[in-house]
Amino acid sequence: MTSTIVLELWSPGTPVDAAVASLLFGYHRQTEQEKGRAVETAADLPERYRTEVENTAAAFADCSLLLARTADGEPVGCVVLTAAGSDGALPEVKRLWVDPAARGLGVATALLDAAAERAHRRGDGGVRLSVWEWREGAIRLYERAGFVRTDSWDDREGLICLERVTG
Repeated sequence: MTSTIVLELWSPGTPVDAAVASLLFGYHRQTEQEKGRAVETAADLPERYRTEVENTAAAFADCSLLLARTADGEPVGCVVLTAAGSDGALPEVKRLWVDPAARGLGVATALLDAAAERAHRRGDGGVRLSVWEWREGAIRLYERAGFVRTDSWDDREGLICLERVTG
């Protein structure tokens, strides 16, 4: 696999729709398995996550989904950036996923940086995310990418909340 990565804003109704759904399924499958739930197909996912896989355009209609591709066009990673909250909350970075075969190439960092830059260009003061406490490697990645721990905005047990100021 080549190490040249191209980032783009995903547009629904393109030939990569199935690949985007596959990347999102990979993310949700691993998360559910880490929680002890067996997941073989999208039908095994909780409804809200199944919708993200089966109808990505509707699930993320108010969001930006950034896609990472190899130089030859193969989709290898994605991240979702929500809109800022109406209450002034920073936009969230969600569903960061890199195909295991493409890990170690800097794809996750490039996607995080692109999401933060997109938020900055929109005038947002930063981005935030939540991560399960057992995802130690992801937490290290986020902290290396400039995210710092902050008070939780989510009451689910086991989540760590982080923010990255842009500017």
